[in-house]
Amino acid sequence: MAGDVAAFLTRVKSGFQRLLERPSTVDLKKYAEVLTSIEWREERVAKLDDGELTEAATALREKLAGTAKDMDSQAMVELCALGREAARRALEQRPYDMQLVGAMELLHGRIVEMGTGEGKTLAGALAAAGYALQGRSVHVMSVNDYLARRDAEWMRPVYELLGVSVGWVDQESSPEHRRDAYAADVTYGAVSEIGFDVLRDRLCVDPEELVQRTPDVALIDEADSVLVDEARVPLVMAGSTDDSQGDPEVAQVVRALRPGQHYERDEDNRNAWLTSRGAKVVEKALGDIDLYSGDHSDRLAAVNAALHAHALLQRDVDYIVRDGKVHLINTSRGRIALLQRWPDGLQAAVEAKERLKPTESGEVLDSISVQGLVGRYKRVCGMTGTAQAVAEQLREFYELKVSVIPPNKPCVREDEPDRVYETVEAKEAALVAEIVEQHKTGRPILVGTMDVAESERIADKLTEAGVSSVVLNAKNDAEEAAIVAEAGALAAVTVSTQMAGRGTDIRLGGAEGDTDDHDKVADLGGLYVIGCGHYPSSRLDNQLRGRSGRQGDPGGSVVFASLTDDLVNQYAPDAAAGTDPDDDGKYDDDPTARRFIEHAQRVAEGVNIDIHRNTWRYTRLIEHQRGIVLAYRDDVLNSDLAARQLKERVPEKWSDLDDAVLERAARHVLLFHLDSRWSQHLAYLSDVRETIHLRALARETPIDEFHRAAIGEFRGLLKEVGDLAAETFETAEVTADGVDLDQAGLRRPTSTWTYMVHDNPFDSDAEQALQRVRASLKKVKAAKS
Repeated sequence: MAGDVAAFLTRVKSGFQRLLERPSTVDLKKYAEVLTSIEWREERVAKLDDGELTEAATALREKLAGTAKDMDSQAMVELCALGREAARRALEQRPYDMQLVGAMELLHGRIVEMGTGEGKTLAGALAAAGYALQGRSVHVMSVNDYLARRDAEWMRPVYELLGVSVGWVDQESSPEHRRDAYAADVTYGAVSEIGFDVLRDRLCVDPEELVQRTPDVALIDEADSVLVDEARVPLVMAGSTDDSQGDPEVAQVVRALRPGQHYERDEDNRNAWLTSRGAKVVEKALGDIDLYSGDHSDRLAAVNAALHAHALLQRDVDYIVRDGKVHLINTSRGRIALLQRWPDGLQAAVEAKERLKPTESGEVLDSISVQGLVGRYKRVCGMTGTAQAVAEQLREFYELKVSVIPPNKPCVREDEPDRVYETVEAKEAALVAEIVEQHKTGRPILVGTMDVAESERIADKLTEAGVSSVVLNAKNDAEEAAIVAEAGALAAVTVSTQMAGRGTDIRLGGAEGDTDDHDKVADLGGLYVIGCGHYPSSRLDNQLRGRSGRQGDPGGSVVFASLTDDLVNQYAPDAAAGTDPDDDGKYDDDPTARRFIEHAQRVAEGVNIDIHRNTWRYTRLIEHQRGIVLAYRDDVLNSDLAARQLKERVPEKWSDLDDAVLERAARHVLLFHLDSRWSQHLAYLSDVRETIHLRALARETPIDEFHRAAIGEFRGLLKEVGDLAAETFETAEVTADGVDLDQAGLRRPTSTWTYMVHDNPFDSDAEQALQRVRASLKKVKAAKS
C-alpha cells in the first residue's frame, strides 16, 4: 500500500515538474537591466582599437579563469559588449538584443529556439566565445561538414578579435589537422565526424596518437535534428575481415516474386514476409531446399534481407544510386546521408538488388550512439528553430530545458489552412496549377516535397506547364547553398526535398539582390512556401514554413495534402472525409479530412518517440559498460598500469630489457586484448538484440532478458582481458623494438573505416513479435485453405 502511494506521489511530482518546465518565451524583464548595461558598456568598447578590444577580452579571460560556475551578470555584460563590437567590426553585423539573449541562455546550458533568419549562428559563436573565455574547450556540433567549415571560417574574425582560437574538422582532415583543430578553444565539426574521432581515439595504443582532448562543452546547432532525429543512428568503427557479400542468386529469385502472391506486407509497410506459395517458389529456385529446417539458416537470412530490400526499400525514396554505389537518404533532411549504411546484411541485399559491386564489410570494433556521444560532455546547450515540439524528449533523454527567444521583429507570414484532396493525383494537379498562377506574378515560390522521386515528378509537371524550376534533392545536394540562397529571387521556383538544416538564409530578391529587388518581392507577398503534404513530424512542417517571413518580411505558406498520401496510408489507413469532394477532387473546408491528416501525423510522431525511447533502453546499459571499459582503457593508455599488472604476473620478463620498452609492450598487449574482447562483446549483444523478439512470444520481457544477457556476459570481462594479456606476454617475444603482435598471432585490422548504421526503423519489440504472429496466422490460414 505504502509503495502504491509513493509511486502515485512520484507520478504527481513528475507531472508538476513537467508542467513547470514546459518551454516558454524568455521573460525579457530579467534581461532588461543587463541589456541596458550592455549598451552603456558598448559605447565605451567602441572607442577601443582592435588591439585594445582583444586586451579587454583577455582581461575577462583572466578574471574568469578557474571559475566553474555560470557567468555573473557583470561578466555577461562585458562579454556581450565585447562580442557585439567584435561582430560589428568583423562582420558588419551588430547583434540584436535577442541574439544576445540567446547567447546568454546558451551560457546557462539551455536549448534556445530562435526562428529562421534570427541569427542563430552568431548567437552561438558569442556563447562559444564566452565558454572559451571561461577556460573551457567547446565543440560546436553541426549537421554536416559544409556548415561546420562555413560557420568556423565565417565567425573566425569575431573569435580572433576576442582572443579566442577556432578550428574545424571534416572528413578530409588529416590526423595533424584534427589534433590542431581540437587544441583550439572552439572546434567546429559535424556531429558524426566528432563522434568518429572519439571512436578513432579509442583504437590508439600510444598517448601521442590521440587527437581529442577531454570533452567539456557541446554547443549543438540544429539541436532538435541532432539530438532527436539522429539519436537512433549509431556511429560505427569497423575493421577489415573477409568480405561478406549479398547473394546475387537470392536477389534474382526475390526480384521475380510478386506482392499478394509470393509475399505480403503489413498495413504500415514496415514488414514483409513470404506466403506459403512464395516460400515454395523460393525453396525450389534455390535447389529444393527447406528454408525453415535450420540447416539453411544463412540462406533464410539472405532471403529475408533480400525481400526487405525488394519490397520495402524504394530507390529515390530511401536511397539513390550514384557512381555505382548505394547512398542512403536522410529522410529528415532530404540529402545524402554521408557514410551511412544499413546493417551489413541489408546493405549487401540492396546492393545485390541494384546489381552493384558489394561494399567492404567487417567486424564492428566499437560504436557509439549520438545520445552516448553527447552524454560525454559536462555541459550541453544548443539552438534550433523548432525546439518546443521536442521539449519533452530533450528533457527525458538529455535533461535539457528549452528557452524560446522572441523574434527581433514580429512574424507577419500568412499560413493558410490545408487544401485537402481525395487523391495524390488531384492534389498534384491543383498544386501545379497554383504554382503556375502565382508564378505569373513573379512571386518566388519554394516547394517542399517528401522525397527525391516526388521532387523530380513535380519538376517534370511544372516543365510541361511551361514553368522552369530548380530542383534541390539528394542527387545535387552539393549545390544546395547556392540554390537555397537564390530561392527568394524574383520569379524563382525552387523544388526541394526537406529544408531542415539547409543552413542558408533565403533573402527576398535573392542573395545578390538590391533593395529594389527586395521591395518588389515584398510587394508581391514575399516568399510563398508550398508543401506537397505533411511530414511525419510537425517540426519538419514548421521548418519548411519558417523559410518564409524572416526578420519581419512578408510571406505565405500552404500545404496541399490528400487522403491517400503515404503519411495517411501508413498511420491513418481508415481515413475518410465527412463530405464528397468537388469536381477537382478537393474537400472544401472539410474538418473531418483535416482531422484525419492531423491524427496521422500525431501517430507518426508517437511511433518515432517510441523508437527513440526503445533504442535508448537498449543502448543505455551498453553505454554504461562502455564507460567502464574506456575508463580502464584510459588508465592503461596514460599510465604504467599495464606494466604493473603484467610485471606482477610475469616477473621474469623484466630481467633483461629496458623498463620503458617493457612498459610499452605491456600496454600494447593489454590494449589489444581489451579492444578485441570489447568487439566480441558488442557482436554478442548484437546477436542477442536481433533474436530478443522471440522472448516476447515466450511471455518474457525482452528488455529484461537483454539486460540479463548483457550483464552476465560483461561480468568478468576485464579479468579475462588480464588473463589473456598475461598469457600472451609470457610467450611473446619482446625485443628492444617492442613486441611483435603479428608474430604472436594477434593481428589488428589491416584497415578501418567509419560509417553510421541506419538503425532498423522497424525495431519495436512488440511490433516485431506481432509481425511474426501475423505471419504464423497467415501460414495457418493459407494451409487450411
